[in-house]
Amino acid sequence: MNDTLTVGTYEFESRLIVGTGKYPSMEVMARAHVASGARMVTVAIRRIDLGDPGGKTLLDYVDRSRMRILPNTAGCYCAKDAVLTAQLARELLETDLIKLEVIGDAQTLYPDTRETLRAAEALVNDGFTVLPYIGDDPIACKQLEELGCAAVMPLAAPIGSGLGVCNPYSIRIIKERANVPVIVDAGVGTASDAAIAMELGVDALLMNTGIAAAKDPVRMAEAMKYAVIAGRQAFLAGRMEKRLYAAASSPMEHVIVTGS
Repeated sequence: MNDTLTVGTYEFESRLIVGTGKYPSMEVMARAHVASGARMVTVAIRRIDLGDPGGKTLLDYVDRSRMRILPNTAGCYCAKDAVLTAQLARELLETDLIKLEVIGDAQTLYPDTRETLRAAEALVNDGFTVLPYIGDDPIACKQLEELGCAAVMPLAAPIGSGLGVCNPYSIRIIKERANVPVIVDAGVGTASDAAIAMELGVDALLMNTGIAAAKDPVRMAEAMKYAVIAGRQAFLAGRMEKRLYAAASSPMEHVIVTGS
């Protein structure tokens, strides 16, 4: 099926976006990326040494022939730092894509909405394709869309928690009102979480810990791949109506009895 994800001017065959942190090794990470079928991978610019002319960096383990890098501003706590980090990423990686993260609380890693809005406006005006990480707040998501963000990325649950979609009703409202892709970011812990999120109608998922912290990251990456596909297909198919009472699978009024 031709069911591609479109973000700004970019198109992707997969609706799963993966990360690069917390893996037991770079080799396992590379194998998990392949198993996931993802076509976009996010990289925290502030946490790797991109300027080292010597040894290998994380980027050497990313197959850039099949995966587009989505740099992110993880570790930033104000709009100014996030904008500077994004500009550095654009220079080093030659991309206008940026996953915007401006954290407001070090313990929960919830985003600072006010600073995120400020940074998003500055980056959009600077020509970036902005994908902002934000709370599951329909108002904030709409404001980010109106500023010109190419997508919105509401959290399903706190980063790295693995709790799944904690507030499906907010996610549904966000998706219902959005005119840009809605990408659920953070909190997906296993394949069933991924399928549930996609069944809500969101356009894509971004996950890292759910894969990287699994006992077998490569196998979990493959499970997430199929869960995203299954959830998307189920949403497009349209589920049956829920009923309080039973309804026979073979109603008697459709049965034709013949005999002598």
